[in-house]
Amino acid sequence: MTSFAPDSIVLNRKLPLWYQVSQSLRASILGRSPQDPLRLPTEEQLAGHYGVSVLTMRQALKELEDEGLITRHRRRGTFIEPDAQQGAPVRLLGSVDAIVAQQSGMTTRLLDHGTVPVPVAFAEHFPGAAAVPTYHRLRSDEKTGEPTNHARNYLRPDLGARVDLADLERWPMTKVLRDVVGVRISRITDSVQARLADPETARLLEVPLLSPILHYTGITYDEEGRVLDVAVIHYRGDRFSFTVTLDAD
Repeated sequence: MTSFAPDSIVLNRKLPLWYQVSQSLRASILGRSPQDPLRLPTEEQLAGHYGVSVLTMRQALKELEDEGLITRHRRRGTFIEPDAQQGAPVRLLGSVDAIVAQQSGMTTRLLDHGTVPVPVAFAEHFPGAAAVPTYHRLRSDEKTGEPTNHARNYLRPDLGARVDLADLERWPMTKVLRDVVGVRISRITDSVQARLADPETARLLEVPLLSPILHYTGITYDEEGRVLDVAVIHYRGDRFSFTVTLDAD
């Protein structure tokens, strides 16, 4: 059976190889012609094509599988989803320090905390867990006191006992996990969507019901690819800006 032939790429050693490979393969998949085969080459063949290890290639494929662009079948191979969305979300790579900086500089109040059943939407991120620790915080502008966003974090169950509540009123969860709890963070996947304020968000952020807000979801992974934290943040639409700088080399 003929396999799909992805484009080539010149790798930049400044960025993680799995990320570059996943971006290149994603572009090839979304830009394919209707007559192109749906079957991908094997992991070994793709690794050779891109000049990376099989482990790196496997991580890149996992990223595309999580997005629904490909499906993998044991003994049959890996296939492009024929109905893969042409408008797949753009994922941009940055540093953990950039995430910490973006979340800092605000007054934070812990609204509540406890243990809750794993939300259905996040069940795949906490396999085998029936419940997870959760923390709900409200952030406000340090100068004006105006609320800017409210955030809910869902942690891997074994991490809850290691988080000091006082730290969450001083620092972002990402910094607490990395610098206080001492876990090693490998990557954070962010997504942002435009939504309308529900009653809780309207009350906390002091905006009219159904006014525009930005719904952010951030998933933090450790070096073994396990999810450490899922953060759900609602930002006031008039108090959020997003700037991206991309290097050409």
